[in-house]
Amino acid sequence: MVFSDFGKRFTGPSGALELMDDMGHALAAGDDGVMMLGGGNPGRIPAMRELFMRRLAEVADDPASFDRMFANYSPPAGDVGFRRSLARLLRSHCGFDVGEEHIALTSGSQFSFFLLFNLLGGVFDGGTMKKILLPVTPEYIGYKDQGLVDNLFTARRSTIKELPDALFKYRVDFDNLPSNEALGAICVSRPTNPTGNVITDREMGRLDGLAQDWQVPLIVDAAYGQPFPGINFVDTQPIWNENIILCLSLSKLGLPGIRTGIVIARPDIARAIASCTAVMNLSVPSVGAALLDEWVASGKIIEFGETYIRPFYQRKAARTLDALRKALQGYPVRVHTPEGAMFLWVWFPGLPIHCKELYERLKQRGVLVIPGHHFFPGLDEPWTHGEQCLRLSYAQDQDMVKKGIGIIAEEVKRAFD
Repeated sequence: MVFSDFGKRFTGPSGALELMDDMGHALAAGDDGVMMLGGGNPGRIPAMRELFMRRLAEVADDPASFDRMFANYSPPAGDVGFRRSLARLLRSHCGFDVGEEHIALTSGSQFSFFLLFNLLGGVFDGGTMKKILLPVTPEYIGYKDQGLVDNLFTARRSTIKELPDALFKYRVDFDNLPSNEALGAICVSRPTNPTGNVITDREMGRLDGLAQDWQVPLIVDAAYGQPFPGINFVDTQPIWNENIILCLSLSKLGLPGIRTGIVIARPDIARAIASCTAVMNLSVPSVGAALLDEWVASGKIIEFGETYIRPFYQRKAARTLDALRKALQGYPVRVHTPEGAMFLWVWFPGLPIHCKELYERLKQRGVLVIPGHHFFPGLDEPWTHGEQCLRLSYAQDQDMVKKGIGIIAEEVKRAFD
């Protein structure tokens, strides 16, 4: 079959396709021997799973709630009651000056970014090309192939600050950021997938100031962050104003299957998201909104994050970091300081092979990771640093993670030796 340019763009090789394809085939095969250290699937937190099941039973027992979840179309911007509850929560908990008109739901945060990037970047009247600036790299693998035009992203290397105990941290290189001449928006994830980096409040303030000076929106991907699910291991302040587009998700609460993204933006942008949804999907799935509206209205969604979700991942991060250090003692390895999300970003300075080859070796041994070179969308010049990194998920069973780390250590030692 010969596809259009659109078809060629979205059916070609991509990091996101490789990630989801490997993960999907492993899960479908039911092979217990495959160690899933690559995918972004959240861990199964027993307390949260029990809460979800109990809440779903409550909905199933109430005809009105059941119809709201399954039997009725929602408006293109998403369930009205949920958006009102969320606006109240954001006003009371975060101090954001928002109403339901500032909020649009989507069929997952990946779709949120597809719409935002192509609404704000690309070709404009007169042939002007505007790009999306990623001021921190590495950055999320799912951004890379979202553009309807080539070269939608421009990115800058982060500076690397080496820390004690073989840790390091990425920081925004403000001296190397471009001017606003050809920008449509700035975008950062916080915490960052893949590295677990949490951009500091000071850095966020500077980026917000630059975005306002340049008169472009600042998109903040908080799928792992505040106010929920709150997988932040360092204290930060959530930030929003009418120049910021804050994107949230219900996936990392433990519900990736319901595909619910949340965009909080000034009303004209929220309406644009709703208009696109009406054309492409008619409406947004109601399952997530109907299931969690009560938790949002009561504030329990934040309480559960603080009580169950954050401690779960913080414990796993510490255990995985300890296992990695022990397994690779005496070899060159640095880990990005774990500040949030559900990944360790591991750097092997001087690695003699490309991380893609290391990925293939590990795959042959039943360990699925993500090679680091996929996480540098929009970076024009090659950066050897990215070829020496892997992203490891620690969300799954701890024994499996530890076993996988043992195999990773064997292959890394083989490469160096």
